[in-house]
Amino acid sequence: MVVPELRPWRAARPHAVRVANAVRPRLARAADAVRPGLTRATSAVRPYLARTADVVKPQVTRLAGVSRPKTVKTWQYTAGAAGAGLALAATVVTAAGPWDSSGQRTAERDRAVALERPGGTDHEGDSGTTADTPRPAPSAASVLTGLGAGANTVKSAPTGKALAAVLGPLLGDTALGARHTAAVVDVASGKRLYGAGAGTALTPASTTKIATAVAALSALGADHRLTTRTALEPDTRELVLVGGGDPTLTARKDADNWASLRELAAKTAAALKKRDLTTVTLSYDKTLYAGPEIHPIGVNDNLAPVSALMADEGRTDDSASGPAARVSDPAADATRTFARFLASHGIKTTAPGPSKATGRAEDLAEVSSPPLSVLVERMLTNSDNDIAEALARRTAVADKKRADFEGGGDAIRDQLDELGLPLAGADFHDGSGLDRADRLTANLLTSLLVKAGDPDHPDLRPVLTGLPVAGFTGTLTSRYTDGAAGVVRAKTGTLTGVNTLAGTVVDQDGRLLAFAFLTSDTTDPQTAQGALDRTASALAACGCG
Repeated sequence: MVVPELRPWRAARPHAVRVANAVRPRLARAADAVRPGLTRATSAVRPYLARTADVVKPQVTRLAGVSRPKTVKTWQYTAGAAGAGLALAATVVTAAGPWDSSGQRTAERDRAVALERPGGTDHEGDSGTTADTPRPAPSAASVLTGLGAGANTVKSAPTGKALAAVLGPLLGDTALGARHTAAVVDVASGKRLYGAGAGTALTPASTTKIATAVAALSALGADHRLTTRTALEPDTRELVLVGGGDPTLTARKDADNWASLRELAAKTAAALKKRDLTTVTLSYDKTLYAGPEIHPIGVNDNLAPVSALMADEGRTDDSASGPAARVSDPAADATRTFARFLASHGIKTTAPGPSKATGRAEDLAEVSSPPLSVLVERMLTNSDNDIAEALARRTAVADKKRADFEGGGDAIRDQLDELGLPLAGADFHDGSGLDRADRLTANLLTSLLVKAGDPDHPDLRPVLTGLPVAGFTGTLTSRYTDGAAGVVRAKTGTLTGVNTLAGTVVDQDGRLLAFAFLTSDTTDPQTAQGALDRTASALAACGCG
């Protein structure tokens, strides 16, 4: 089979040009800095990948009859794999090689440029890894080397029987509980290579976020931004802080490119002073969302009350991801913080209370989130439940559904149905996957990933680029350090008795494969995760055709 050549997508070209212009100088500097060391980086990776292959080669050989020696070629991505997995227009590729939708892959770039530096948790910050573990991602060299030879002719996909011989025993591990389902699909062709109960719906846990991401990007577009604004009622001098559903709005001094509550206060104070106002009645408007704010799981450190207005996800500490105690009323808390910022600019306010901005209110100032593509990447990389629920409700608003948990689930289903995805058995009750009543199939999860790699849907590409990188970023930072680090990219899912994994992997023949493994009735999450990781690593080391 000939893997299709990477090409720009017409629908994404204007955005790609903007990205290219913005990042080309930085990419050029990065490429110049690492070019002398690329050979060393590749040499460092080669023995590590060989060890990864050796871990599963005996089993692959024994079960699938594969006895020929095989060189791991993961760092030599084919154009098709790079196109589906990294998917950037040719303008950026010619500047510095295949980069992801944001113009860079921070975790990989940092590893290639300076191996002593850690990668990024959500493509923005520190992953907590060290220089020695894990070894450089094999895709890092390809990111900076470029596509090189372009399209390659590779072997045909492994047969169903060969792949079944490899995966069947691994999925039969007792650590994976009494029930499991699986699917593996060739992303370039969309052909299913393996299925075991692929149409049976099980509790997906956080792999639900893949569906939420696809639905939100489809409904709103990758460039959509969430806006928080202030409005002044002309007759009453009531200043209303209007929430736009942005959980990434931050009150911190260093906003780090997220929408800043401090900046909004400064802009609002300046606008008030132009109107000779230094004392106002302060209110807040969170009416964009409807229904209960507390998730069916109850008050939980994994999720703040779902409000259209909040700052820093309602966290009571300095964390930006993971479990943390949350404020009980995020909108009121954010508005009280906003009042303090206004006071520092000479604006006095009353104690804030709930309200709703009228159609007569005059907009004073606003701040906007980064593009939805960035929010989706952060959500998937860190398994961010707050962003997930916000995107579900914003999808409901776009779909003209009631913006509550039920409406969000209905809107997600509607958007996926419009994309022609297989929804038999699927049931959505939230956007995060925290609700145990959610149901997805392995068939749907792999179809979502294939759709995200479809050149006809460039807005969906952040679903692939946002997946945690094994051993490097997000929820996979501490996994695969002795396995397919940098090769497997996957969204994890964990609830009591439930462990899931869905993502992409490049096999030894250079094919980009999408996979989904769902298990139920597990008793030990750590051993279940290990069993799933070994199964994904077998795909990375397999050339079963």
